[in-house]
Amino acid sequence: MINNWSACKNILVIRPDNMGDLLMTTPAIRALKETFDAKITVLTSAMAAGIARQIPEIDDVITFDVPWIKTTQVNGEAAVLDVVAQLKEKAFDAAVIFTVYSQNPMPTVMLAYLAGIPLRLAYCRENPYQLLTNWVPDKEPYDLIRHQVRRDLDLVTAVGAVTNSERLSLDVPGVWPQVAQKLQALEVDTHKPWLLMHPGVSEPKREYPADKWAKAARQVVDELGYQVLLTGAASEQALAQNIQHMAGQGVYSVAGQFKLDEFAALIKQAPMLVSVNTGTIHIAAATGTPTVVLYALTNPQHTPWRVACKVLPFSIPAEAQSKNEVIVHVNKLFNQQSTAMPSANDIVAAIRNLLNNPMELNEELVGL
Repeated sequence: MINNWSACKNILVIRPDNMGDLLMTTPAIRALKETFDAKITVLTSAMAAGIARQIPEIDDVITFDVPWIKTTQVNGEAAVLDVVAQLKEKAFDAAVIFTVYSQNPMPTVMLAYLAGIPLRLAYCRENPYQLLTNWVPDKEPYDLIRHQVRRDLDLVTAVGAVTNSERLSLDVPGVWPQVAQKLQALEVDTHKPWLLMHPGVSEPKREYPADKWAKAARQVVDELGYQVLLTGAASEQALAQNIQHMAGQGVYSVAGQFKLDEFAALIKQAPMLVSVNTGTIHIAAATGTPTVVLYALTNPQHTPWRVACKVLPFSIPAEAQSKNEVIVHVNKLFNQQSTAMPSANDIVAAIRNLLNNPMELNEELVGL
Protein backbone atom coordinates (compact mmCIF):
# COMPACT_ATOMS: atom_id res chain seq x y z
CA MET A 1 0.00 0.00 0.00
CA ILE A 2 3.04 2.27 0.34
CA ASN A 3 2.83 3.49 -3.25
CA ASN A 4 -0.96 3.48 -3.59
CA TRP A 5 -1.36 7.25 -3.35
CA SER A 6 -3.59 7.25 -6.42
CA ALA A 7 -6.39 5.83 -4.24
CA CYS A 8 -6.14 8.66 -1.69
CA LYS A 9 -9.26 10.85 -1.64
CA ASN A 10 -9.01 12.28 1.88
CA ILE A 11 -5.59 13.84 2.49
CA LEU A 12 -4.31 15.66 5.57
CA VAL A 13 -1.71 18.38 5.02
CA ILE A 14 0.19 19.41 8.15
CA ARG A 15 1.82 22.86 7.96
CA PRO A 16 1.90 24.08 11.57
CA ASP A 17 3.80 27.33 11.01
CA ASN A 18 2.92 30.91 10.09
CA MET A 19 0.75 32.42 7.37
CA GLY A 20 3.62 32.91 4.93
CA ASP A 21 4.77 29.31 5.31
CA LEU A 22 1.30 28.03 4.43
CA LEU A 23 1.04 30.34 1.41
CA MET A 24 4.37 29.01 0.10
CA THR A 25 2.96 25.48 0.38
CA THR A 26 -0.08 26.21 -1.81
CA PRO A 27 1.45 25.04 -5.12
CA ALA A 28 2.23 21.67 -3.50
CA ILE A 29 -1.28 21.51 -2.04
CA ARG A 30 -2.65 22.23 -5.52
CA ALA A 31 -0.55 19.37 -6.90
CA LEU A 32 -2.03 16.95 -4.35
CA LYS A 33 -5.59 18.08 -5.04
CA GLU A 34 -5.30 18.02 -8.83
CA THR A 35 -3.37 14.75 -9.09
CA PHE A 36 -5.48 12.70 -6.70
CA ASP A 37 -8.80 14.60 -6.95
CA ALA A 38 -8.80 14.54 -3.17
CA LYS A 39 -10.39 16.45 -0.34
CA ILE A 40 -7.64 18.47 1.34
CA THR A 41 -7.73 19.20 5.06
CA VAL A 42 -4.99 21.39 6.50
CA LEU A 43 -3.84 21.26 10.10
CA THR A 44 -2.20 24.60 10.83
CA SER A 45 -1.58 27.17 13.55
CA ALA A 46 -3.93 29.87 14.78
CA MET A 47 -1.63 32.36 13.03
CA ALA A 48 -2.25 30.74 9.64
CA ALA A 49 -5.85 29.50 10.01
CA GLY A 50 -7.38 32.74 8.72
CA ILE A 51 -5.45 32.73 5.46
CA ALA A 52 -6.08 28.97 5.08
CA ARG A 53 -9.78 29.70 4.64
CA GLN A 54 -8.95 31.96 1.68
CA ILE A 55 -7.01 29.27 -0.19
CA PRO A 56 -9.34 27.61 -2.72
CA GLU A 57 -7.48 24.28 -2.79
CA ILE A 58 -8.17 23.75 0.93
CA ASP A 59 -11.51 22.13 1.80
CA ASP A 60 -11.27 22.05 5.59
CA VAL A 61 -9.06 23.53 8.31
CA ILE A 62 -8.04 22.15 11.70
CA THR A 63 -6.47 24.76 13.95
CA PHE A 64 -3.94 23.59 16.50
CA ASP A 65 -0.77 25.21 17.85
CA VAL A 66 1.71 22.39 18.28
CA PRO A 67 4.14 22.84 21.19
CA TRP A 68 7.22 22.27 19.00
CA ILE A 69 6.58 25.37 16.86
CA LYS A 70 6.95 28.94 18.17
CA THR A 71 3.45 30.25 18.96
CA THR A 72 1.76 32.45 21.54
CA GLN A 73 -0.54 29.59 22.59
CA VAL A 74 0.63 26.93 25.05
CA ASN A 75 -0.92 23.49 24.63
CA GLY A 76 -0.15 20.63 27.00
CA GLU A 77 -0.10 16.89 26.47
CA ALA A 78 -3.88 16.55 26.86
CA ALA A 79 -4.47 18.93 23.93
CA VAL A 80 -2.04 16.93 21.79
CA LEU A 81 -3.92 13.73 22.54
CA ASP A 82 -7.22 15.46 21.76
CA VAL A 83 -6.04 16.52 18.31
CA VAL A 84 -4.77 12.98 17.64
CA ALA A 85 -8.27 11.70 18.45
CA GLN A 86 -9.77 14.32 16.14
CA LEU A 87 -7.50 13.24 13.29
CA LYS A 88 -8.35 9.59 13.88
CA GLU A 89 -12.08 10.33 13.60
CA LYS A 90 -11.63 11.87 10.16
CA ALA A 91 -10.16 8.65 8.73
CA PHE A 92 -7.59 10.26 6.45
CA ASP A 93 -6.07 8.15 3.68
CA ALA A 94 -2.73 9.96 3.83
CA ALA A 95 -0.82 12.73 5.54
CA VAL A 96 1.83 15.05 4.11
CA ILE A 97 4.05 16.87 6.60
CA PHE A 98 5.71 20.04 5.29
CA THR A 99 8.72 21.57 7.03
CA VAL A 100 11.48 24.09 6.52
CA TYR A 101 14.92 22.51 6.41
CA SER A 102 15.79 23.67 9.93
CA GLN A 103 12.87 21.80 11.52
CA ASN A 104 12.75 18.27 12.84
CA PRO A 105 9.62 16.68 11.31
CA MET A 106 9.38 13.80 13.76
CA PRO A 107 7.04 15.30 16.39
CA THR A 108 4.58 16.26 13.64
CA VAL A 109 4.97 12.87 11.95
CA MET A 110 4.07 11.26 15.28
CA LEU A 111 0.67 13.01 15.23
CA ALA A 112 -0.16 11.30 11.95
CA TYR A 113 1.26 7.97 13.13
CA LEU A 114 -0.74 7.97 16.37
CA ALA A 115 -3.87 8.92 14.41
CA GLY A 116 -3.48 5.75 12.36
CA ILE A 117 -3.17 7.54 9.02
CA PRO A 118 -1.91 4.75 6.72
CA LEU A 119 0.28 6.79 4.33
CA ARG A 120 2.70 9.38 5.70
CA LEU A 121 5.09 11.50 3.62
CA ALA A 122 7.80 13.88 4.86
CA TYR A 123 11.41 14.93 4.57
CA CYS A 124 13.62 13.53 7.33
CA ARG A 125 17.38 13.39 7.90
CA GLU A 126 17.46 10.31 10.11
CA ASN A 127 15.82 7.00 9.22
CA PRO A 128 12.21 7.24 10.47
CA TYR A 129 11.58 3.49 10.13
CA GLN A 130 7.85 2.79 10.62
CA LEU A 131 6.91 6.41 11.33
CA LEU A 132 6.98 7.29 7.63
CA THR A 133 5.71 5.11 4.82
CA ASN A 134 7.19 7.53 2.28
CA TRP A 135 10.54 8.90 3.44
CA VAL A 136 12.37 11.52 1.41
CA PRO A 137 15.90 11.94 2.82
CA ASP A 138 16.45 15.62 3.62
CA LYS A 139 19.63 16.88 1.96
CA GLU A 140 19.05 20.53 2.81
CA PRO A 141 20.93 22.64 3.64
CA TYR A 142 24.07 20.50 3.41
CA ASP A 143 23.99 19.50 -0.26
CA LEU A 144 21.67 22.21 -1.63
CA ILE A 145 19.24 24.97 -0.68
CA ARG A 146 16.00 25.43 -2.60
CA HIS A 147 13.28 28.00 -2.38
CA GLN A 148 10.63 26.80 0.07
CA VAL A 149 8.04 26.52 -2.71
CA ARG A 150 10.37 24.27 -4.72
CA ARG A 151 11.17 22.19 -1.63
CA ASP A 152 7.47 21.55 -1.03
CA LEU A 153 6.74 20.77 -4.67
CA ASP A 154 9.65 18.31 -4.79
CA LEU A 155 8.27 16.54 -1.72
CA VAL A 156 4.87 15.76 -3.25
CA THR A 157 6.49 14.86 -6.57
CA ALA A 158 7.95 11.88 -4.69
CA VAL A 159 4.44 10.35 -4.60
CA GLY A 160 3.48 11.44 -8.13
CA ALA A 161 1.68 14.72 -7.38
CA VAL A 162 2.28 17.45 -9.97
CA THR A 163 0.66 20.67 -11.14
CA ASN A 164 0.95 22.89 -14.20
CA SER A 165 0.63 26.04 -12.10
CA GLU A 166 3.31 26.85 -9.54
CA ARG A 167 1.87 30.20 -8.50
CA LEU A 168 0.89 30.85 -4.91
CA SER A 169 -2.84 30.56 -4.32
CA LEU A 170 -5.16 33.00 -2.57
CA ASP A 171 -8.82 33.83 -3.14
CA VAL A 172 -9.20 37.59 -2.65
CA PRO A 173 -12.87 38.57 -2.20
CA GLY A 174 -14.36 41.62 -3.88
CA VAL A 175 -14.19 43.90 -0.87
CA TRP A 176 -12.12 46.70 -2.42
CA PRO A 177 -15.02 49.24 -2.34
CA GLN A 178 -15.30 48.99 1.46
CA VAL A 179 -11.49 49.11 1.77
CA ALA A 180 -11.45 52.28 -0.34
CA GLN A 181 -14.11 53.80 1.90
CA LYS A 182 -11.97 53.13 4.96
CA LEU A 183 -8.96 54.72 3.26
CA GLN A 184 -10.96 57.79 2.35
CA ALA A 185 -12.18 58.07 5.94
CA LEU A 186 -8.51 58.18 6.94
CA GLU A 187 -8.03 61.06 4.44
CA VAL A 188 -6.11 58.98 1.90
CA ASP A 189 -6.80 60.24 -1.64
CA THR A 190 -7.40 56.97 -3.49
CA HIS A 191 -7.43 58.84 -6.81
CA LYS A 192 -3.76 59.78 -6.40
CA PRO A 193 -0.77 57.38 -6.42
CA TRP A 194 -0.15 55.44 -3.21
CA LEU A 195 1.86 52.46 -2.09
CA LEU A 196 2.17 50.29 1.00
CA MET A 197 4.90 50.02 3.62
CA HIS A 198 4.66 47.18 6.14
CA PRO A 199 7.14 47.63 9.02
CA GLY A 200 5.85 45.05 11.53
CA VAL A 201 7.65 41.74 12.10
CA SER A 202 6.88 38.50 13.93
CA GLU A 203 10.46 38.32 15.22
CA PRO A 204 12.45 41.36 16.42
CA LYS A 205 15.61 40.18 14.66
CA ARG A 206 13.92 40.86 11.30
CA GLU A 207 12.91 44.44 12.06
CA TYR A 208 14.04 47.49 10.13
CA PRO A 209 14.41 50.58 12.38
CA ALA A 210 11.44 52.94 12.63
CA ASP A 211 13.52 56.06 11.92
CA LYS A 212 14.80 54.49 8.70
CA TRP A 213 11.22 53.60 7.70
CA ALA A 214 10.22 57.21 8.29
CA LYS A 215 13.09 58.54 6.20
CA ALA A 216 12.26 56.19 3.32
CA ALA A 217 8.56 57.09 3.49
CA ARG A 218 9.39 60.80 3.41
CA GLN A 219 11.56 60.34 0.32
CA VAL A 220 8.84 58.32 -1.43
CA VAL A 221 6.41 61.20 -0.90
CA ASP A 222 8.89 63.93 -1.90
CA GLU A 223 10.75 62.23 -4.75
CA LEU A 224 8.18 59.87 -6.26
CA GLY A 225 4.96 61.73 -5.47
CA TYR A 226 3.29 58.71 -3.87
CA GLN A 227 1.26 58.65 -0.69
CA VAL A 228 2.53 56.04 1.76
CA LEU A 229 0.15 53.78 3.70
CA LEU A 230 1.70 52.11 6.75
CA THR A 231 0.02 48.73 7.28
CA GLY A 232 0.05 46.26 10.14
CA ALA A 233 -1.99 44.38 12.69
CA ALA A 234 -3.78 46.10 15.56
CA SER A 235 -0.80 45.23 17.77
CA GLU A 236 1.42 47.23 15.40
CA GLN A 237 -0.60 50.44 15.46
CA ALA A 238 1.80 52.21 17.80
CA LEU A 239 4.74 51.41 15.50
CA ALA A 240 2.90 52.65 12.41
CA GLN A 241 1.72 55.81 14.16
CA ASN A 242 5.25 56.55 15.36
CA ILE A 243 6.61 56.23 11.82
CA GLN A 244 3.77 58.39 10.49
CA HIS A 245 4.57 61.07 13.08
CA MET A 246 8.24 61.10 12.12
CA ALA A 247 7.59 61.01 8.36
CA GLY A 248 4.98 63.77 8.21
CA GLN A 249 2.47 64.78 5.55
CA GLY A 250 1.49 62.28 2.89
CA VAL A 251 2.16 59.28 5.15
CA TYR A 252 -0.83 57.51 6.76
CA SER A 253 -1.11 54.83 9.41
CA VAL A 254 -3.76 52.27 8.42
CA ALA A 255 -2.52 49.56 10.79
CA GLY A 256 -5.30 47.65 12.51
CA GLN A 257 -8.00 48.99 10.20
CA PHE A 258 -8.62 45.92 8.07
CA LYS A 259 -9.80 42.36 8.45
CA LEU A 260 -7.63 39.74 6.78
CA ASP A 261 -9.70 39.55 3.59
CA GLU A 262 -9.68 43.35 3.34
CA PHE A 263 -5.93 43.42 3.92
CA ALA A 264 -5.43 40.96 1.05
CA ALA A 265 -7.64 43.16 -1.18
CA LEU A 266 -5.60 46.21 -0.20
CA ILE A 267 -2.35 44.47 -1.16
CA LYS A 268 -3.85 43.26 -4.44
CA GLN A 269 -4.92 46.80 -5.34
CA ALA A 270 -1.57 48.35 -4.39
CA PRO A 271 0.92 49.15 -7.15
CA MET A 272 3.80 48.36 -4.77
CA LEU A 273 4.54 46.86 -1.37
CA VAL A 274 7.64 47.58 0.70
CA SER A 275 7.93 45.13 3.58
CA VAL A 276 10.20 43.25 5.91
CA ASN A 277 10.42 39.49 5.46
CA THR A 278 7.06 38.40 6.83
CA GLY A 279 3.81 36.81 5.63
CA THR A 280 2.75 40.03 3.91
CA ILE A 281 5.29 39.49 1.11
CA HIS A 282 3.75 36.10 0.35
CA ILE A 283 0.26 37.60 0.17
CA ALA A 284 1.74 40.04 -2.34
CA ALA A 285 3.27 37.18 -4.31
CA ALA A 286 -0.12 35.43 -4.39
CA THR A 287 -1.87 38.61 -5.62
CA GLY A 288 0.86 39.57 -8.11
CA THR A 289 1.82 42.80 -6.34
CA PRO A 290 5.41 44.00 -6.98
CA THR A 291 7.41 43.96 -3.77
CA VAL A 292 10.54 45.45 -2.28
CA VAL A 293 11.54 43.26 0.65
CA LEU A 294 13.95 44.32 3.39
CA TYR A 295 15.27 40.84 3.96
CA ALA A 296 16.96 40.00 7.26
CA LEU A 297 19.36 37.13 6.60
CA THR A 298 17.63 34.42 8.61
CA ASN A 299 16.15 31.78 6.29
CA PRO A 300 17.44 32.51 2.76
CA GLN A 301 14.80 30.43 0.95
CA HIS A 302 11.72 32.55 1.67
CA THR A 303 12.04 35.34 -0.89
CA PRO A 304 8.95 36.41 -2.91
CA TRP A 305 7.93 33.71 -5.39
CA ARG A 306 7.03 34.33 -9.03
CA VAL A 307 6.38 38.06 -8.64
CA ALA A 308 8.25 41.22 -9.61
CA CYS A 309 10.45 42.07 -6.66
CA LYS A 310 13.67 43.54 -5.36
CA VAL A 311 15.37 41.85 -2.42
CA LEU A 312 17.46 44.11 -0.17
CA PRO A 313 19.26 41.83 2.31
CA PHE A 314 20.86 42.80 5.60
CA SER A 315 22.63 40.95 8.39
CA ILE A 316 21.18 40.53 11.84
CA PRO A 317 23.26 41.06 15.00
CA ALA A 318 25.16 38.02 16.24
CA GLU A 319 23.32 38.05 19.57
CA ALA A 320 19.95 37.82 17.77
CA GLN A 321 20.87 34.94 15.48
CA SER A 322 19.20 31.56 15.84
CA LYS A 323 20.75 28.91 18.06
CA ASN A 324 19.32 26.21 15.80
CA GLU A 325 22.44 24.32 14.70
CA VAL A 326 21.18 23.89 11.14
CA ILE A 327 20.76 27.65 10.74
CA VAL A 328 24.11 28.22 12.47
CA HIS A 329 25.67 26.00 9.78
CA VAL A 330 24.05 28.04 6.99
CA ASN A 331 25.20 31.30 8.56
CA LYS A 332 28.78 30.05 8.80
CA LEU A 333 28.81 29.06 5.15
CA PHE A 334 26.93 31.90 3.51
CA ASN A 335 26.56 34.86 5.87
CA GLN A 336 30.12 35.38 7.05
CA GLN A 337 30.32 38.81 5.44
CA SER A 338 28.26 41.45 7.19
CA THR A 339 25.64 43.10 4.97
CA ALA A 340 24.60 46.61 5.97
CA MET A 341 20.96 47.60 6.25
CA PRO A 342 19.62 49.20 3.07
CA SER A 343 19.34 52.97 3.21
CA ALA A 344 16.32 55.10 2.36
CA ASN A 345 18.04 55.85 -0.96
CA ASP A 346 18.35 52.10 -1.63
CA ILE A 347 14.65 51.59 -0.95
CA VAL A 348 13.55 54.47 -3.16
CA ALA A 349 15.86 53.29 -5.95
CA ALA A 350 14.37 49.79 -5.73
CA ILE A 351 10.83 51.17 -5.84
CA ARG A 352 11.65 53.35 -8.82
CA ASN A 353 13.28 50.42 -10.61
CA LEU A 354 10.25 48.19 -10.09
CA LEU A 355 7.82 50.90 -11.16
CA ASN A 356 9.81 51.22 -14.39
CA ASN A 357 10.30 47.45 -14.81
CA PRO A 358 7.13 45.87 -13.39
CA MET A 359 7.88 42.40 -14.78
CA GLU A 360 11.35 42.04 -13.24
CA LEU A 361 11.72 38.85 -11.20
CA ASN A 362 14.34 38.56 -8.48
CA GLU A 363 13.66 35.45 -6.43
CA GLU A 364 17.13 33.94 -6.17
CA LEU A 365 18.21 32.71 -2.78
CA VAL A 366 19.47 35.54 -0.63
CA GLY A 367 23.08 35.38 0.44
CA LEU A 368 23.88 32.21 -1.53
